[in-house]
Amino acid sequence: MCRRVAVSCLLVVIVAVEPAAAQESAVCEVDRLPGMISGFFQLTTAIGLLGLVVVWQADSLIELFTLRPEQREGLKRHKRTALRSTVILVVLGPLYTVAGSVMNLPLAECVDLTPW
Repeated sequence: MCRRVAVSCLLVVIVAVEPAAAQESAVCEVDRLPGMISGFFQLTTAIGLLGLVVVWQADSLIELFTLRPEQREGLKRHKRTALRSTVILVVLGPLYTVAGSVMNLPLAECVDLTPW
């Protein structure tokens, strides 16, 4: 009985894993898809950096004309949140590229997510 269960589980694992293993490089085999993914990530990172500059400058300008300390603290919090979001955006791509190559993820083999 245990032998039948073990053989059945082994066959199920082999049958279930084989199609997944065949599809691992499907992203890399499509002609322009890796370049499109890399370009999209670079574009969104550039827009995020530009957004940080705009938010930072606008908050600094508004802070000049703000008299109440609560408003100033709110603007400083908003600037810190914008900076934190941008750092996450810039670090996420290279982190996925390194971690994906270490973990042998199929997308990390052919797509470069570093924004520079």
